[in-house]
Order: sequence, then structure tokens, then C-alpha cells
Amino acid sequence: MKHTISSTIPSHVLPLIVLSQFAGTSVWFAGNAILPALQIQYQLPDSMLGNITTAVQSGFIIGTLVFALFSIADRFSPVQLFMWCALLAATFNILIIWLSDDVVLLLTCRLLTGFFLAGVYPVGMKIAADWYAKGLGKAVGFHEGSMVAGKAFPHLIKSTIHVDNWQQVIIFTSMIAASGGLLVGFFLSNGPHRVKSAGLQKVNLVSLFKNNSFKAASFGYFGHMWELYTFWAFIPMMITWYNHFHENSIPVSFWSFVIIGIGCISCILGGSISNRIGSAKVAWISLIISGICCLLSPLFFFASPFIFLIALMIWGCFVIADSPQFSALVSQTAPTATKGTALTLVTSIGFAITIVSIETMNLIWNRLMPETVAKYWLLPILAIGPVFGLFHMKSLVRKN
Repeated sequence: MKHTISSTIPSHVLPLIVLSQFAGTSVWFAGNAILPALQIQYQLPDSMLGNITTAVQSGFIIGTLVFALFSIADRFSPVQLFMWCALLAATFNILIIWLSDDVVLLLTCRLLTGFFLAGVYPVGMKIAADWYAKGLGKAVGFHEGSMVAGKAFPHLIKSTIHVDNWQQVIIFTSMIAASGGLLVGFFLSNGPHRVKSAGLQKVNLVSLFKNNSFKAASFGYFGHMWELYTFWAFIPMMITWYNHFHENSIPVSFWSFVIIGIGCISCILGGSISNRIGSAKVAWISLIISGICCLLSPLFFFASPFIFLIALMIWGCFVIADSPQFSALVSQTAPTATKGTALTLVTSIGFAITIVSIETMNLIWNRLMPETVAKYWLLPILAIGPVFGLFHMKSLVRKN
């Protein structure tokens, strides 16, 4: 029997996937949200912005590689895997409260949080793919939208509390992440399209990327990832730069939440549009617009506060709108028996690229760039990603 998104699939499945993904990923940027308070309390350097982000990304990469190496997402129940990983991510997130006075332990907690998020984000995507053989672009659009909202959420919490009460952000996000894991573990079953692997699967990367459609989707995703997380990580700093440049007082945490969180809407809309024009075209258009935003971004800092925030919200929309479509394209073009492992491998490579991007910006910003040059002139470097992605996606767009 074929399952469609609108008929035979139980109505509670998609809302559960959405809520649990939102909850599970709420710990991702918790460290970034509280970093200004930690910098004041412990006199941490500006380079900690890159370091604390890289720690989570590094842990996530290690986790995805371990999961891929042992084919964990294909051999074991995805819903149980999601539950336990969400609980462990929440555990290492809340440990920050007692270990934040030691930089090494703080970064270790963030790294281990990232490690277990490897069982939340890609595995959540696998759960969605196992339920929705058709309408996957729409389903993954909701899935990724909830992930975006989850990552933005710590900034919203931070905007509502006093700077000295950063522990509340950690407690709240940890509780939410744990509840998301329990929600999946107790109320969601594995999808009807799941193909359980009989044992450890060897995935040959060379042969995997000989599939031109899979290669095009993956390389488009890699370009997208060069831009995405560096943009997200630097949003609070961008607003801070603008405030200093104009002697303004735009609320940093609240607008960081809005600019990241607005991507939730574009993910969902992009997923719906993909049902009509295809995932490849949605991803292509999004890359073009976000690439233009990268190139024009230094000019944003010369605009009025209203125009500045509108420009960042437009960028926030299109920098992520292609993400669910790349996930759908990679899922659709990967071998069925090793789909979970292939998704995890591609995700791992993509997140490795985010570290290169973040640390490149960090290096230039803190060591190579003259202090007399405004930091926002660095931002067009992010356009490398969209240009790379657009170049490699040409064949896939024509095919679709």
C-alpha cells in the first residue's frame, strides 16, 4: 500500500515530528545565547563566539561519523535512537551550569551536546523520510522549519530574562529537549517505508558520489552549509556592530531570535511550493537570493534600523529555505538500504564545512583584519557557498 501525506498516514505523525525536532534542537545554540553573559562573568575573549559554535559543530560531526560508520540509523529503531540522544544532549547541556567557569569543560559540554544532536537532527529527518515517500519536500519543510525555530528559541528566552540569570536559558532548553525525546520515544512509531539494515553496511563514498543526482544534491547542500551556520552564529555580533556603528540600541537577543526564527516560515512555505515546482528549483532560487544578500550585506550597515532589520530578515528567510529541499533531494537520490547512513554522511561533511567557514571568519576577524576596517566587510566571503552550490546544481535543476 502506498502512503501519502494527506490520506493514510495518521494525522498526529507530522505534528509529533515537528514538535520533537523543535524541542530536541533547542539546545543547539543555547551556548551562543548565553555567551555575552559568560563573557562578562568570566572575562572570555571575543574568539569564544567561534570556539563555542565550533565545539557544537565538531561534536555533531564526530557523532554523525560514528553513526554512519556503524550504520546506527539503519540498524536500530530511529524513534528510540532519537529519544535517547535527545535525553543525553539535554544532560550535557544542563551540565554547563556547574562547569561554565572552566573553558575546557564548557567546550567539552558543548562538544558532547553536539555529538548527541547527531541522533536528533539527521535521525529526525530519517523518521520523516520513513513516513513520507510522497510529499517528502513538504514533510521535510515542516521538519526543518521546526529545527530552525528550535535553534532560535534560546535567543528568545535570553531576551526575556536578566543578563545575570543565564542559567534559566540552560535549564529551560534542557527540559524542552528532554521532553521532545520522550515525545518521540513514547508516542511515535517507525514509518512504514523504513528498510531495516540486516547488519553493518559499508557505504563506498566514491560509488555514492558517482550517482550524478546524489552528487548534485549533496554539493548544493555543501555550498548552502558554508553560508548558513556562520550567518546564524554571527547574527548577534552583526546587530552589535550596527548598534556600535550608529550608537543605536536594537535588542540583540530578541532580534537574533526573529532573524533566525523567521526561517521556520520560509522552510514550510518552500516545502509547500516544492510540491508544485520541485525541490531543486526551490533550492536554486533560495541560493540565488541568499547569495545576493551575502554580497550586499556590508551595505545593510549604512541603512536605517528598519531597513537593516528587514534586510537581515530577508536573508534569514532565504539562507535556510533551501535546507529542507536539499535534505529531500539527498534522501530521494540515496540508495534505499543505506539511506540513513548516506544522509548522515552528507550531513557530516556539510557540518565540517561549517567549521571551516566559521573558523575562517574567526581567524580573519581576530588576527588578520586591521582594526581600522569594519568587521562587516568580511560578510561577502559567505557568498562562496551559494556560488559553489549553484554551479553544481545546474544539472539537477534541468533534470527536475
